[in-house]
Formats: sequence, C-alpha cells, structure tokens
Amino acid sequence: MSELHKSISELLVEERRAGLVECEYAGHVCGISDTGEIRYFVGNPRHMTFMRSAAKPFQALPAFKHGIADQYGFTGKEQAITTASHRSEPFHVDVLESMLGKIGIDEQELVCHSSYPLNERARDTLVAEGKPPRRLYHNCSGKHLGVLAYCKSKGYPLEGYEQLDHPVQQEILETLAEMADYPQEQIHIGIDGCGFPVFAIPLANAAKAYLKLACPDLIGNADSEAAVSHMTGMMNKHYEMVSGSDMICSSLLMDDNIVAKGGAQGVYCFGLRKERMAFALKVMDGSESKWALIVASILEQIGYTNADTIARLYRLCPEQTVNGSGTAVGEQQAVFRLEKV
Repeated sequence: MSELHKSISELLVEERRAGLVECEYAGHVCGISDTGEIRYFVGNPRHMTFMRSAAKPFQALPAFKHGIADQYGFTGKEQAITTASHRSEPFHVDVLESMLGKIGIDEQELVCHSSYPLNERARDTLVAEGKPPRRLYHNCSGKHLGVLAYCKSKGYPLEGYEQLDHPVQQEILETLAEMADYPQEQIHIGIDGCGFPVFAIPLANAAKAYLKLACPDLIGNADSEAAVSHMTGMMNKHYEMVSGSDMICSSLLMDDNIVAKGGAQGVYCFGLRKERMAFALKVMDGSESKWALIVASILEQIGYTNADTIARLYRLCPEQTVNGSGTAVGEQQAVFRLEKV
C-alpha cells in the first residue's frame, strides 16, 4: 500500500519541443470510492486548496432545495446556468437577461463587477460595436442571479448577500461542509474574484462532495438527494450553459455519467455515476490549459469505457502541438501514474 502523507506535488504533464522538455506542470490528484476512502492518488491527496468555481454547484444547491425553479418559472437552461462559469456567449446572455426579468431585480444589484465576456468572439464583437462591459457578462453572474432569487424568495435582504455573515452564505457554508464531510469550522475562507466567500478544503473532501453529486444516495437526506439529482440533471442536459463552446466542463457533462466543474487556479473536480467514484485535482501553477489532458489520462487509467468522452478531451488538448501554420512542433503528455491504495 502506498503512503498517503506526501506533501510535495508530483509531475502531471510535460511539454516537449524537438525532444527537449520545455515546460512541466506539477500538482496533486485524489480519487475517492463510494466507501469514502481514498482509492487513487498522485502527490498529496489531502492537499488543501480553494475550490473557487468548483464550489458553484454547492452554492446553487440551497436554491434548488427550496424549489426556486418552480417559483420563478426558470427553464432548464436558466437552472443550469446558476451552477456555471459561463463565457457570456450570446446564448448565455439571452438566458441571463430572461432570469433578470423573472426575478425582478436590477443588474446593478449583482455585486460581481462589470466585465467583458471570457469568450473571445463574444468579447471582440462587443468591443468592435463599442458596447460597454456589464455585470451580466461576468462569468459568475448566473450564480449571483440564483442566489439573489433564493434570497428574495426567502425574504433575506438582498443587500450584503455576498457577505459571509449573510444568512444565504451561512446556508451555503453549511451545505458544503455536509456534502464534503468536512467540519465547517475547519473550512478556510477567503474572498473570491466575484466577491463571494471562497472555501478551501482538502482535495479528498472536494472529491467526496463530487461523489455525492454523482451518487446522491450517499447523502442520506431525501430532500437533498432529490435536489442534487435535479440540479445535476440540468447540468448534463444543458451542458453548454455550465461553461461554453469547446470547454472541458461542457465536454464532460455531455456524458450523462459525469458531473464535473472546474475552478480558477487549476482546481478541477468530477464524479462518475456508474463507477461510484470521484476525483479532485490541483495543478499547482494554476494552469487550466492541461485539465483535459489530465482528466483524459485519469479516465484511461481507471478503465473508463466511454471512448467518445476521452476523445473529446483529447480534441480540446491534443498530444501533438502545432504552430499557427499547422506545423507539428512538439508534444504534450500526461506523465503521472495513479497510485492505487
């Protein structure tokens, strides 16, 4: 049995050019079985990391439990985008504007700052047309709209909804602690880029939380199980809402067996329904560009049978690298091996 107390990150991906290693990406991986035990790992499976946007499904869950979709008449796409790091493509903005009208609030009530879309084509179009940035274009605006809708429904004040002592944030904190099987008082809390509290927990517990998203029967509470099943079903059905075109989250969520979400600075989590397993990983330099390569390698190493899902990941991050003229100039490869416990 391999030891689980390593603290040093291990090499995950190598980039080579003309046979010479040009760049390396190190990090940690943790895989959890439905017994709640660590089954696979690379580096330190208990590495403490901020979940960033990988926490969004748990930030949305109280609203799903409360049934805000029925109260506001939210469509499936509108429900899915409350879990999203969307790219503000036109189809995202249409959904967000519809939600704004249904909730009956002003865009300025969102505390996330104004920005241009993360999708380059959408951003360039707006800039070329001389249009200003908007809060609605912020990649977290769907989450904010969902939380504001929940606050309005519960009678919570809308002002200060981003503050840790606000009742909605306390519910979110309690939800994450329960889903992750991690003591609430031990969760390390900072402030995220959108103004919300951001939570740091061990990778093993982030994987446990995603295991319950994939296998809600492990939660042990009928209301929570039903809400999780409904929420993750919306994420899979409307996968394009959760991130955007040619993005890893949408590519994974196309597979009905997978629940997945990433966060800034290199953290990625996913759960597998049939296999009753979940993984959480952290690329220590914060890179997101190698996520697809790492996840593809994890799936291959555990014998995942959906070849189409793995192929989609390799299309996002091909092992052969080319320059702007299409000439092959190098390779990138996942070089880690999962250690089995």
